[in-house]
Amino acid sequence: MSDTASTSPDATPADEARVLRALAVLEALAAAGQPYTLSQLSARLRIPKATLLRMIEALESRGYVMHMPDSRGHDRAIALGPRSAQFALATLSNNTFTRGCRSVLRALVEVLGETCNLTALDNDAVLYVERVETTEPLRLEMRPGMRVPLHCTASGKLFLSQMTLLERNAMLARMTLKKMTHRTLTDPKTLAAELDRLGPRGVGIDNEEFVRGMVAVAVPVKDADDGHVLASLAVHAPTARATLDDLLKAVPQMKEAASGLAPLLHASRV
Repeated sequence: MSDTASTSPDATPADEARVLRALAVLEALAAAGQPYTLSQLSARLRIPKATLLRMIEALESRGYVMHMPDSRGHDRAIALGPRSAQFALATLSNNTFTRGCRSVLRALVEVLGETCNLTALDNDAVLYVERVETTEPLRLEMRPGMRVPLHCTASGKLFLSQMTLLERNAMLARMTLKKMTHRTLTDPKTLAAELDRLGPRGVGIDNEEFVRGMVAVAVPVKDADDGHVLASLAVHAPTARATLDDLLKAVPQMKEAASGLAPLLHASRV
């Protein structure tokens, strides 16, 4: 991106330090998976609050970070902004990653016969990173870069189910459980019970909760080193061709494909 910070041959050590500190802020927020307060970021990064505040204001003016409301509605928590997601998507869309990712997804589509997607957690939404379409004429039209809700999608429910209870509760407290179809879970207790059930299974499901007539299943793409959830691999299909149980039978093949995607995502972070 043309106006992102960069160093030049005549940049001073102070200039370079400021650039690296800004990157450290973005990395910390990306790794956290949840908003941080200014005090939390200051303590984690060992940056004085006054210095960090100026940095956050500059990043926020460009859309790289934003303030999120806490459980009391105060806009004090800091999270990655939409421009960070766009930058991450552009980075992941380099030729090497795209070829490798599409190769894995295409092989899975050939086996399952349905559209397969790679998605990522983007604050309080699911971000479509890459996808390979089925050849069937009846299909759900989506594209990389689109964002969809957490509470009613297979990938979103997977991400929520794999969070710690503290992280999940904080996320649910910020979310609006909008009713998308007659099957959408809009009661927080009912959704929490569903996530408790799905968590140990390591899957996410969408039983016509996002789009009527569409079902989906998702599995995690995990870092082989620490088991951290890097992304989600999801397959969806119209109920005219497949049931939710049909897709659940494909979980073993999906998890095998997810293990093939993990090294690509890990390499993109280095």
